[in-house]
Amino acid sequence: MNAPHTVGSRLALDPARTALVLVDLMDRIVALPLEPRKGTELLAASEELAAGFRSAGALVVLVRVERPGVAEQPAGSGLVPGLLRDGDVEIVKRTIGGFQGTGLDERLRDHGVSTLVLGGIATNLGVESTARAAGDLGYDLVFVEDAMAAFTAAEHEASVRLDFPRLGTVVTAAEVRFSTG
Repeated sequence: MNAPHTVGSRLALDPARTALVLVDLMDRIVALPLEPRKGTELLAASEELAAGFRSAGALVVLVRVERPGVAEQPAGSGLVPGLLRDGDVEIVKRTIGGFQGTGLDERLRDHGVSTLVLGGIATNLGVESTARAAGDLGYDLVFVEDAMAAFTAAEHEASVRLDFPRLGTVVTAAEVRFSTG
């Protein structure tokens, strides 16, 4: 693996081998009462991250959930309008995590990705489940703490402080940078 490394306090990522994976940034989920930040706050951080990844030529993956076995999805089940851009990959999941039965691993490998930078909702559910599967598949993981939220601050903190450091590197959006050359 070509693991991310730090330069000073900043992460240095290879844009050719890195993807931003944002989980469940859908109107109906972003609008829920979330902690430790509102959905609109983490959405703003996520949009800024996505713009930076696109500018660097790195892949942006947007994962959203659909309920299995229902004739119609609830209102607000699409990605937040304007989030998906040309060149991005949209993945539809029917489980908590983004890998099971979605083709995500194959799409990432087709792009030569070995490092995932993760954000989204809920920290301890969709983001953590996706991260655990990614770790099992051999991806290097980076977690952007201020681009995620959960239903309670305690759930968010447990993932960020206890689980994520065992799976990868926890950073803020300001610390995410790409290596040059």
